Amino acid sequence: MPGIHHHWGVAPYAEVHALQERLVEARARGRVPNLLLTGEHESVITRGRRTAEPAQYPPDIPVVEVERGGAATWHGRGQLVAYPIVHLTQARRDLHAFQRDLEDVGILTLADFGLKGERREGLTGVWVGGRKVQSLGIAVRRWVTWHGLALNVSADLAAFEAFHPCGLDGRVMTSLARELGEAPPMELVVERLVRHAGAVLPGGPFEPGPLPAA
Repeated sequence: MPGIHHHWGVAPYAEVHALQERLVEARARGRVPNLLLTGEHESVITRGRRTAEPAQYPPDIPVVEVERGGAATWHGRGQLVAYPIVHLTQARRDLHAFQRDLEDVGILTLADFGLKGERREGLTGVWVGGRKVQSLGIAVRRWVTWHGLALNVSADLAAFEAFHPCGLDGRVMTSLARELGEAPPMELVVERLVRHAGAVLPGGPFEPGPLPAA
């Protein structure tokens, strides 16, 4: 049975986080199929479990503590986030492998736009020419995944420079717009990413559809 892809458009982080929590519980109980949620957030900084203290953040951007792994990062318009809510079968219960799967999704998506995505030893995410274009951080509850990846399409990279995203110098961040000279249409990036996610991630393929009642 294929999973469901739902694109929410643009929404505040708290709203989508609450949605994830409901759907994770419903997936764990077998009430909904595997899901892939995609969209953009209003500007927010999320602090994962590995965020170092202390830290200084721009006073005009909300800061939220979250369950995912990884350190602090920024989300906002122009950045495509993808949250797989999938139940890992016993054969796929390797969280490191799942993170590599998320990186593969980004690498394959970048290739569709003529960019060579790479991994960096000891770091997570996807890089282009020494600059980071995709971040990731996951959480798992009762072997159901949530949170996921964030791919910079036309994001305002200045938002990263005000702190240390993922523990890195914010100037290391890049986007498809920067690397290509102009941003591809967001809807095209969504289409390509969802297609690759369906081929790579457990629980795929993901077909467009309304969210099931949780």
